[in-house]
Amino acid sequence: MIESLTSPHLMDLIVLFALLEGTFLIRWLRGHVPARAVIAMILPGVCLMLALRATMAGAAWPWVPAALAGALIAHLWDNWMRWRR
Repeated sequence: MIESLTSPHLMDLIVLFALLEGTFLIRWLRGHVPARAVIAMILPGVCLMLALRATMAGAAWPWVPAALAGALIAHLWDNWMRWRR
Protein backbone atom coordinates (compact mmCIF):
# COMPACT_ATOMS: atom_id res chain seq x y z
CA MET A 1 0.00 0.00 0.00
CA ILE A 2 2.80 2.43 0.88
CA GLU A 3 4.49 1.78 -2.46
CA SER A 4 1.37 2.78 -4.38
CA LEU A 5 1.11 6.04 -2.43
CA THR A 6 4.76 6.95 -3.01
CA SER A 7 4.83 5.97 -6.67
CA PRO A 8 5.55 8.73 -9.21
CA HIS A 9 2.74 7.24 -11.31
CA LEU A 10 0.27 8.51 -8.73
CA MET A 11 1.51 12.05 -9.49
CA ASP A 12 1.03 11.35 -13.20
CA LEU A 13 -2.61 10.57 -12.50
CA ILE A 14 -3.05 13.70 -10.39
CA VAL A 15 -1.43 15.89 -13.07
CA LEU A 16 -3.72 14.31 -15.66
CA PHE A 17 -6.77 15.15 -13.53
CA ALA A 18 -5.55 18.74 -13.10
CA LEU A 19 -5.16 19.10 -16.87
CA LEU A 20 -8.61 17.61 -17.42
CA GLU A 21 -10.01 20.06 -14.88
CA GLY A 22 -8.38 22.94 -16.74
CA THR A 23 -9.81 21.73 -20.04
CA PHE A 24 -13.25 21.38 -18.49
CA LEU A 25 -13.08 24.88 -16.99
CA ILE A 26 -11.96 26.41 -20.28
CA ARG A 27 -14.90 24.84 -22.10
CA TRP A 28 -17.45 25.48 -19.34
CA LEU A 29 -16.47 29.11 -18.73
CA ARG A 30 -16.13 29.98 -22.42
CA GLY A 31 -17.29 33.54 -22.92
CA HIS A 32 -17.09 34.42 -19.22
CA VAL A 33 -13.40 33.89 -18.41
CA PRO A 34 -10.60 33.92 -20.98
CA ALA A 35 -8.82 30.61 -21.51
CA ARG A 36 -5.45 32.16 -20.63
CA ALA A 37 -6.84 33.09 -17.19
CA VAL A 38 -7.74 29.46 -16.51
CA ILE A 39 -4.35 28.30 -17.77
CA ALA A 40 -2.60 30.86 -15.56
CA MET A 41 -4.61 29.58 -12.59
CA ILE A 42 -3.86 25.86 -13.19
CA LEU A 43 -0.24 26.06 -14.40
CA PRO A 44 1.56 26.87 -11.11
CA GLY A 45 0.00 23.87 -9.39
CA VAL A 46 0.86 21.58 -12.30
CA CYS A 47 4.48 22.76 -12.19
CA LEU A 48 4.64 22.08 -8.45
CA MET A 49 3.21 18.62 -9.00
CA LEU A 50 5.82 17.98 -11.70
CA ALA A 51 8.57 19.01 -9.26
CA LEU A 52 7.18 16.56 -6.71
CA ARG A 53 6.95 13.86 -9.36
CA ALA A 54 10.58 14.44 -10.37
CA THR A 55 11.62 14.10 -6.75
CA MET A 56 9.59 10.94 -6.25
CA ALA A 57 11.01 9.41 -9.42
CA GLY A 58 14.59 10.23 -8.50
CA ALA A 59 15.11 12.37 -11.60
CA ALA A 60 18.34 14.27 -12.19
CA TRP A 61 18.65 17.29 -9.92
CA PRO A 62 18.10 20.03 -12.59
CA TRP A 63 14.52 18.90 -13.16
CA VAL A 64 13.28 19.88 -9.71
CA PRO A 65 14.59 23.49 -9.78
CA ALA A 66 13.39 23.83 -13.38
CA ALA A 67 9.87 22.79 -12.39
CA LEU A 68 9.95 25.08 -9.35
CA ALA A 69 11.16 27.98 -11.51
CA GLY A 70 8.31 27.22 -13.90
CA ALA A 71 5.87 27.35 -11.00
CA LEU A 72 7.25 30.71 -9.89
CA ILE A 73 7.02 32.18 -13.38
CA ALA A 74 3.49 30.84 -13.84
CA HIS A 75 2.46 32.19 -10.43
CA LEU A 76 3.85 35.64 -11.23
CA TRP A 77 2.06 35.55 -14.59
CA ASP A 78 -1.21 34.62 -12.84
CA ASN A 79 -0.80 37.46 -10.32
CA TRP A 80 0.04 39.93 -13.08
CA MET A 81 -3.08 38.94 -15.03
CA ARG A 82 -5.26 39.24 -11.92
CA TRP A 83 -3.75 42.62 -11.02
CA ARG A 84 -4.51 44.00 -14.50
CA ARG A 85 -8.24 43.29 -14.10
